[in-house]
Amino acid sequence: MTTTTPPPITTVDPRRWPDVARVPRARLRATAARVLARYAAREAGVRITTTDPTGANAAEGPVLYLRDPEAFHRRLAVGGLIGLGESYMAGEWDSPDPVALLTRLAEHYVELVPRPLRPLRHVTLPRRGLGDRNTRTAARRNIGHHYDLSNDLFALFLDRTMTYSSALFDGPGPRDPHTLASAQERKIDRLLDAVGVGPGTTLLEIGTGWGGLALRAARRGARVTTITLSAEQRDLAVRRLAEAGVGAAVDVRLLDYRDAEGEYDAVVSVEMIEAVGEHYWPAYFSALDRLVRPGGRVGLQSITMDHRLMRASRHSYTWMHKYVFPGGLIPSVEAIERQVRERTSMTVVDRTAFGADYADTLMVWRRSFADAAAEVDGLGFDAVFRRMWDFYLAYCEAGFRAGLIDVEQIVLERAR
Repeated sequence: MTTTTPPPITTVDPRRWPDVARVPRARLRATAARVLARYAAREAGVRITTTDPTGANAAEGPVLYLRDPEAFHRRLAVGGLIGLGESYMAGEWDSPDPVALLTRLAEHYVELVPRPLRPLRHVTLPRRGLGDRNTRTAARRNIGHHYDLSNDLFALFLDRTMTYSSALFDGPGPRDPHTLASAQERKIDRLLDAVGVGPGTTLLEIGTGWGGLALRAARRGARVTTITLSAEQRDLAVRRLAEAGVGAAVDVRLLDYRDAEGEYDAVVSVEMIEAVGEHYWPAYFSALDRLVRPGGRVGLQSITMDHRLMRASRHSYTWMHKYVFPGGLIPSVEAIERQVRERTSMTVVDRTAFGADYADTLMVWRRSFADAAAEVDGLGFDAVFRRMWDFYLAYCEAGFRAGLIDVEQIVLERAR
């Protein structure tokens, strides 16, 4: 747990971070935001302070430390949650434990706004434009925005398997890079077992990552085709697979799922559906159905959210879209099951949820990322980027801790 607050940001490059460098004017609206922030803090049991709370007693509850209250409230007034994230990136607020703070806010999500104003919550959020849809061109651009940042950057905080999705831990115990690696392999093996991957299996993977799943499938004797839109990931995956001695068994292609061809004994896709976007869910599930043989199985791992929350927020433009995952949408289980019924000849044969494991996965990533601050700087990423990444990891961990989001492995079987 973090017990000290990071030092303030001294400079923000306006060319790289224009909306972080610029504080909105909005003085009158900031007054209303200040009142609403105090209301939300009271309802959630959060203490707001302008005095550095380093060494604060965690038993007293989460702390929101405002270094620049005026800038914080102006951003909140104009941008809502986008403003909250940008204010953190600018160093205008901190907390001894950002995860505890964000978890408490997520747990009291409904009560953060006075009852008369709640119907306006999603109406007043910025809306996503038509340009946010993941066409082939946009999908490649959106994936590159995140995954092509730098392989070396991801290597600084991921474990030795280079797996960037939720692990599956084996009960209670330490949570560190070593146990995380074992938990990642456990997650992969469970999914491969569920779809029946063994010697001679033809397997299609949609979303290569850095090759960890393809490597374990190839070691089982499978013949693997794995596709990705990230050139950086493709290049490193090819090298890692060759170094592991399984390169001949795996074909790594730079290819959109909509353009994939063939018929496979099994198809797997780990935390890739979140990048598809609602408009293209029919194309995605139709592709799954087309690419797996009759009687074959599809294994999906997906982050999920409550169906009502998904419907209420699906057209909103968020901090996550702006800075981390443009074009994405977390589906609900209900939405997935509806697509399966309407677009495929498959049925759901197994579901396993393990959101607490994702929270622990993110906790290890965030600690490793913080420990590698000097190395991140050495790669050319500035302090604003590091605070952006810290907020992203803390925000996601809080969502899983609070139960606002979950993660599931969902196994589908195509009719014979």
